[in-house]
Amino acid sequence: MARQIDLATHTDNRGNLTVIEKVIPFDIKRIFYIYGVDDSVRGGHRHHTTIQAAICIQGACKIHCDNNHEQNEFVLDKPYKCLILEPEDWHTMYDFTPDAILMVLASTEFHAEDYIFEPYKH
Repeated sequence: MARQIDLATHTDNRGNLTVIEKVIPFDIKRIFYIYGVDDSVRGGHRHHTTIQAAICIQGACKIHCDNNHEQNEFVLDKPYKCLILEPEDWHTMYDFTPDAILMVLASTEFHAEDYIFEPYKH
């Protein structure tokens, strides 16, 4: 199931420095980011093999996850919050603030056949 981790952040009078090092449970093969989202719902899929790490580096959004056994909603509203999405996590991303930038690190390069768009039937 998806799980949230906090990234190491160092703060002083000059600002904040957040580090992604030795905490992502996969080798990063792709990075993309989502921004300028209106009231649309993004995602709506799961994967055969891809693991992802989602970080809202600016603003905020929510991610709903369903792994066919449990469902959870996560709020990403700090740039040090990182959500690890397992391949079985069918997920949607929504409630983006106007300034939101959601960065996603992925364990695979893009392959259309890795996507499963049908939600679980409960």
